[in-house]
Amino acid sequence: MKKSLLFLLILVGLQGFSQDKKAKIEFKQIEIDYGTIEKNSDGTRVFEFTNTGDAPLIINKVKSSCGCTIPSKPTKPIMPGQSDKITVKYNTHRAGPFRKTITVYSNADNNVIILKIRGKVVDPKAVNLKRAKKSPMVN
Repeated sequence: MKKSLLFLLILVGLQGFSQDKKAKIEFKQIEIDYGTIEKNSDGTRVFEFTNTGDAPLIINKVKSSCGCTIPSKPTKPIMPGQSDKITVKYNTHRAGPFRKTITVYSNADNNVIILKIRGKVVDPKAVNLKRAKKSPMVN
């Protein structure tokens, strides 16, 4: 009985110490502006981050606001002081402006982070009617 009680007290004491340690995720930037890019160009960008906490960081899930944006996350824990990245690929097959969000879920102290991408996809082959010369047949 005394051994069980002693073991239980030690176990509770160790859990108290482990609760103080937390992972913390800090991104270099939380928004990426693609600017103006051409249709069908490379839509891949990288969000770099560091675990500034004192416990291993685990990225549980990374979710985009639509199917045109595909994020990929690290599969292994990121140890304190280490850095890694979340890669985001935006589908540039459709011309026009875009604003998308990527939600990162982790075991960090700040366990939900919203990342943003924005930009404008232009089609260089599209005819700009404002700049096109008038046909000599039209007055």
